[in-house]
Amino acid sequence: MATLLGFDFGLKNIGVACGQTLTATATPLTTLSAVRQQPDWPGIARLLDEWQPDALVVGVPLADPGHEDSPLLPRVQRFARQLEGRFHLPVHLIDERLTTREAESLLGEQKYFSSGRIDALSAALILETWLHENPD
Repeated sequence: MATLLGFDFGLKNIGVACGQTLTATATPLTTLSAVRQQPDWPGIARLLDEWQPDALVVGVPLADPGHEDSPLLPRVQRFARQLEGRFHLPVHLIDERLTTREAESLLGEQKYFSSGRIDALSAALILETWLHENPD
């Protein structure tokens, strides 16, 4: 059984989720606020110390065929490289198309929800997608 952390990167917030390979499920953990459009590296380090993941998964905003890539794509790719370089863990990338909309839909029936809950839930959806696509 391996433990993984999943990330939904944004310029303002980064949603974080934890999951494991045994059940291929993920749970939203938290949303970290960016500091001057930079990741909250101390916050990420605390989460990695706490959860001791075997690998990390980052959602990548890929475009549908025939459409332009998201302007956020280079920043997400850089974030993934920095995660790998700083923490010396394997980092897996996965298409995150529509995860925020799915998270909004799942939370939409609840009376109160915040952007932070959507980001963390999006991270869980990203991580679960990766777990289902990589059942090893």
